[in-house]
Amino acid sequence: MNRKKQTVLYDKNLHIETYDFKGLVQPFPNHFHEYYVIGLMENGQRRLSCKNRNYTISKGDIVLFNPGDNHSCIRVSDSPLDYRGFHISRETMSPLYQEITGRPGLPVFSHSVTRNEKAAGCLRLLHDLITGNASALEKEETLLFLLTLLISHREPISDRDLPAYSPEIEKACDFIQTHYRERLCLEQICHCAGLSKSTLLRAFTACKGITPYCYLENVRIGKAKKLLAQGMAPVDAALLTGFSDQSHFSNCFRRFLGVSPGIYRDIFTHKHHSGGKSHGI
Repeated sequence: MNRKKQTVLYDKNLHIETYDFKGLVQPFPNHFHEYYVIGLMENGQRRLSCKNRNYTISKGDIVLFNPGDNHSCIRVSDSPLDYRGFHISRETMSPLYQEITGRPGLPVFSHSVTRNEKAAGCLRLLHDLITGNASALEKEETLLFLLTLLISHREPISDRDLPAYSPEIEKACDFIQTHYRERLCLEQICHCAGLSKSTLLRAFTACKGITPYCYLENVRIGKAKKLLAQGMAPVDAALLTGFSDQSHFSNCFRRFLGVSPGIYRDIFTHKHHSGGKSHGI
């Protein structure tokens, strides 16, 4: 069975290239790129040579190439390569780096291979969001979280250094609660709160325990529950609460409540028709 697949996408919101390789067996000769490469090994084993250092990389390893880093890669086992990752230009990376560190410049990854379970999970999530056509807000905050995890390995970034941003975070929450029906972007929320993107994400998560996008989803689900309880059709509830489509709404609703929007609505319509008998979820 031939399971070879090579998929390349360009995300217009993030301005990064996304790669998904499955079943790859070819070697890669010594070469370099003019952009950053951040990738995750998901299957197979390879011998990587980068900047005159040799590595054996396998499932769970993250590879990090700076622009200009020469590298080659060959197979060392019978297992084909499964890999996904991103190519990020200097022009795209520069403002992201300044957002995260508060300093102009570009990151320089000193280690070409690293293991970081949180970063690996974040990388997978970002890849799924891009290939799944998720919202710009969710993708951007996930990219910033990923880069923060990778950059903090060489430049410590601690939430303990954050001042108390409670008033700013409450402004952000009020803005989300007011504009939850709209297609929000991170820049709008930051402008309302008066904080940079990186500071907002770190302070919001520290203060609320969830990301701004997750907070937005919670607000939307709460509003949708009220509409469904009034007997509104799930497709209409989805449109009125800012979800991009009914499929996104249904998946999100199940994730938060464990039941579909239709079942949740039926609880209340059945209660009305049966004279008030309650039904557990």
